[in-house]
This record gives sequence, structure tokens and C-alpha cells, in this order.
Amino acid sequence: MKIEKIFIEIPTWLGDAIMTTPAIENIIKTYPNAKIILLGSFVSTQALGNFKNIEKIIVDNTKKEGNRYKNLYNLAKQIGKVDLAISFRRSLSSKFMMFFVNAKKKYNYKRLQKEQIHQVLRYNDFVNHVLNLDNKAGDLSLHFKPFLYDKPTLGINPGATYGSAKRWYPSEFAKVAIKMSKTHNIVIFGGPGEVDIAKDIEKQLIENGIKSYQNLAGKTTIAELIEKIAGLDIFITNDSGPMHVAAAFKVKTIAIFGPTRFKETNQWNNPNENIITKNLDCAPCMKRVCPLKHHNCMKLITAEDVLKVIDN
Repeated sequence: MKIEKIFIEIPTWLGDAIMTTPAIENIIKTYPNAKIILLGSFVSTQALGNFKNIEKIIVDNTKKEGNRYKNLYNLAKQIGKVDLAISFRRSLSSKFMMFFVNAKKKYNYKRLQKEQIHQVLRYNDFVNHVLNLDNKAGDLSLHFKPFLYDKPTLGINPGATYGSAKRWYPSEFAKVAIKMSKTHNIVIFGGPGEVDIAKDIEKQLIENGIKSYQNLAGKTTIAELIEKIAGLDIFITNDSGPMHVAAAFKVKTIAIFGPTRFKETNQWNNPNENIITKNLDCAPCMKRVCPLKHHNCMKLITAEDVLKVIDN
């Protein structure tokens, strides 16, 4: 069967969307002349919309108003006729929408094995399985040009959309930034929901007389966020979407993990990644808020732990 038009639904969250990119590159490599319709959240389509072969981008706004399922049906009809439809999502809403997509072949993402493997491999194995391919998962792929800073720059990313359990403490981020400000400019990153955390860090920098910093929390587009992270010398981050942005550009990263499985979601193919975790018996609990109420998986990680890794 000739594949001339492909529909791809990508995950909602930035990090998950970026982890599909090796699988998407393999789809493009397999069908280099096919035109692609890309569907996803505003954030994920902003990040992945520069892939070659993308003819149309659709932002999924079906939750916004009216009946969700009627909206999903209308969305499926908007896609039109395609030769191949692939969704990297497992949700009921995605399966419902895919049912109405007019495609010769269509596939919803499935986890093919139970053991812990990296999410990038899960996505790539799924594509290999449904399309009968044997492609290896290459590097993460984001088509943006890194920002050129005029001085060595340290980026810090204190937020994590999933929940408070994944967040290291603003005071510890600030201690690292204060020490590093002797040799580096500091950039604080964060989404609209992380402005307060970023302000807490900024306040401590000001109190310590640090002027060589920028607080970009809530102020960047997705494109600007990617470009600014891509140009960094060092990035300190929680397990989050921006962590995967840094991985795509092989930025030296200190990734702080507490309640999540770093074997599944750490940076993919970044030789400059350093993971800091305390490997407690209660971790990884995969909870949004610490169920034991002590949050030791993050509390026991200190600024000194991070500075030691940077110095190595």
C-alpha cells in the first residue's frame, strides 16, 4: 500500500511528546515523501511542529467547550482521509477519536512489555511493531537553533508540571545559583504555573547581591524556551519537559529525581547527563504528592550534592 498521507497524534505533555521524536523520525525515514498531519496540545505541537513533511498542525481543543465526545468526532472528521493514522496516546478519548478517523490503517499506542525500559524505546518499539520495521531509536530531535549567550550560562528549572513531589526546593536551587554566579550568568526557567517558585529563587538572588540573572518564568514561548535551553552550558532541572529539551541538544544536565522512575524517563542519549537521586526504599512511588508526608527523596538532596557533580 502506498503511504502518501499520515496522521500522527502526539502526547499532551512536553516531555512525553519529545520522547516520541526518535519514533517519528523513523516514520519519516520509512515514508520520506508522505505528508504529515500532526495533532496534539498547544505545547507539544509548538515543540514538534518544525518536523519536515508536516503539512498541517491541529491543536486539540476538544476539552474547552461543549460536549467533549462530539468535539472529538468533529476533530476526527477534520483530519480527512489518510493512509496511516498513529496515536502515541493510550487514553479513552484518543481511542474514541481514532475510531472515527478515516484511515486505511490505524494504530493506538500500546505498551508492549512490562519490564522497565526507557519510554523512548517503548514508543519506538510500538512503531516498529505496528509497521513491521526494525529501526533503532536515534537521538531526540527538536528542529530549533540554540540561542547564543555572550557568557557561560547556567539554567535552572525548579518546576515540574506533574506535581509537587517531583520538585526540588527553591532554596536549594538558589544556593547553587548563588555559588555558580561567580562564573556563570543565571537563567531561571518555568511555565505560567511556576512563576511563584521562580520569584522565590529570584528573591534570594537579589538578597545575596546577584545581578547577573534573568527570570524567564512565564515569559517565554515554547520556541523561545527550547532555544534558550539549547544554548546553555549547564542545566539543573527536576524530571520535567524542559529536561528532555536539554537532552535533545546534549546540554550538560544535572537531573534531580525523587518519586519517578529515572530508568524510564531520564534524558535519552545525552552523554552529558548526571542523575542525582537518593534511591530510597519508598521511591519511586510515582505519586504527585509525597504519600508519607516527609518528601525525603527530595529533601535529602542538597545544593552541595549538585555542586560536587558540576565540579567533576
